[in-house]
Amino acid sequence: MTLFRGLSAFPITPTDAHGRVDTGALDHLLERLQTAGVDSIGLLGSTGGYMYLTREERRRAIAAAARSVGGRTPLIVGVGALRTDEAENLARDAASEGADALLLAPVSYTPLSEEEAYQHFAAVAAATDLPLCVYNNPGTTHFTFSDALLRRLASVPNIRAVKMPLPKDMDFKAELGRLRQDTPDEFAVGYSGDRGAADALLAGADAWYSVVGGLLPEPALRLVRAAQAGDVAEVRRIDRHCQPLWELFKEFGSIRVMYAAANILSLSEAVPPRPILPLTDANCVRVTAALEALSGLMRP
Repeated sequence: MTLFRGLSAFPITPTDAHGRVDTGALDHLLERLQTAGVDSIGLLGSTGGYMYLTREERRRAIAAAARSVGGRTPLIVGVGALRTDEAENLARDAASEGADALLLAPVSYTPLSEEEAYQHFAAVAAATDLPLCVYNNPGTTHFTFSDALLRRLASVPNIRAVKMPLPKDMDFKAELGRLRQDTPDEFAVGYSGDRGAADALLAGADAWYSVVGGLLPEPALRLVRAAQAGDVAEVRRIDRHCQPLWELFKEFGSIRVMYAAANILSLSEAVPPRPILPLTDANCVRVTAALEALSGLMRP
């Protein structure tokens, strides 16, 4: 399956102070991604603030995105929720509003066992006919998928991919080798964690689920296409330009930095959902400098 391959760009979801999605601002961000030619759009991911939105606002965002995309770019929609039945309903909403695929994280308050996570994912995968990507995000969910659990989930109908965090030892080749053992050939393994994208792609990852790509698709695409062409020198050159932004992501979290960047670039006036606070003016100056480091990689 080509859906979970290449650059999947994850934009913010602009809202007002009451959590109502600004569909006009969202449309503007999505149009930039389509014009650039990203391989897929990841709507309502972590940077998209899915857990801060009501079911009604999530549905409204999907409907607006589907109208904007118009089938030109595959739309992968996050459907994570605390309860299994809620996640099933969100999956059905996404399917009915025009999503092409689903992204599911094991959101929980009470820590989950592996069997609980398996049953949760199997139920949500069965709620629609859409292909589903497992979202392994232990930094947020505090649940870590074992290799055995991922291999087990890869055999569930409709579960077609996994979005992995960066490995602690950054040994992508070893991890990819383990994950691809006893899983279907079409099961795609991609990575989030933008600072490790260059190494992941060069090691043979199927996809980069990119935060920066959701706002600045051109440099992200250039890095992906260089990796796909085997141009190691170009990948490293682009990654060096991105380092100031990677450092800010590490220090402040990518959602804060992306909202600041969207404001600086006059792409949105939205601020992060409370209780997340915007970056200070002093730190926004640093974001501006990081954007300037990328300016040569973007279209005029």
